[in-house]
Amino acid sequence: MKIVLDATGGDLAPQINADGAILAAKEFSDLTIILAGPENVVRGALEGSTLREDYEKVRNRIEILDAPEVITPEEHPVMALRKKKQSSFVLGMDLVRNHGADGFVSAGSTGALMAGAMFKLGRIRGIDRPALCAVVPVPGRPLLLADSGANVDCRPEWIVQFGMMGSIYMNKVMKVSSPKVGLLNIGVEEAKGNEQVKEAYQLMKKTSLFEFAGNVEARDALSGSCDVLAADGFAGNVLLKNTEGTISLLLHLIKDGLMSSLAGKIAGLLAKKTFKKIKKTFDTSEIGGAPLLGVEGAVIKAHGNSDARAMFCAIRQARELVSSGVVETIREGVAELKSRETEENKEEEK
Repeated sequence: MKIVLDATGGDLAPQINADGAILAAKEFSDLTIILAGPENVVRGALEGSTLREDYEKVRNRIEILDAPEVITPEEHPVMALRKKKQSSFVLGMDLVRNHGADGFVSAGSTGALMAGAMFKLGRIRGIDRPALCAVVPVPGRPLLLADSGANVDCRPEWIVQFGMMGSIYMNKVMKVSSPKVGLLNIGVEEAKGNEQVKEAYQLMKKTSLFEFAGNVEARDALSGSCDVLAADGFAGNVLLKNTEGTISLLLHLIKDGLMSSLAGKIAGLLAKKTFKKIKKTFDTSEIGGAPLLGVEGAVIKAHGNSDARAMFCAIRQARELVSSGVVETIREGVAELKSRETEENKEEEK
């Protein structure tokens, strides 16, 4: 299996990208990592890595794809892709499209990743819009938020597709048996919400492609009431950013509170293991990134501030996405969804 890794994407690129590639190649003997970026820069990061001994052992499974042009997050995604045809996004996606690689991972521009996947790989037939699905770490088991920001204006039927794709991902990759799909709303009652959400509710209630858990309020999103939370990208992104900010603030306040007095410092020392366990529960670096579901290929958007461990986890996630056949299963699911819609329309016409 071959995975393309954008060597220049992310706040700490290219060094952590190279280190993450070395860690992944060391862990998975069936995996070849293709680092896409300016060849001299990538080679320098590999040769200068603190993991040099490990690199020597796996260097035959780490390749360099010379991509001299770099797309930054500040650039307009579509214009940058058209102008910089020798960038990692263009050359890397081309490699996946032409079956020279199985997946693509980047911690760089989200817009360029989305546009590149849409233009170069294309949507799975029958999928109206791909969804960027953030895996949110919650106590017990993770929650998949679909969509988390790719589509800010959605039709109700798109949200149903997000739920279907999210259910497949949680089952195939995260190994959740019979994932429950909830619909993000301002209340749990069926009649609550705007017209978009109310129509999506009726469509989701009828489908047999996944187990529908009904409406879920934002305050209950992390309680474990569902495994997939379907939403339009605007509401999903607001929930995601608010959750990340709240968790970060609470951990900061707890730390400041404990360090403000001698008694607090003693209590903190006694509960050190507990606090580490809590912090690890909400550690997004162990997840790696967000899969872009609905395109013809395995695409992972890693966090912009990823360290080497997080980059390794993103590569691992891409490997699981490929080996579990998620793209193929989504094709089957959307075909069944379209077939049911056709049958329902015929029944209504009668």
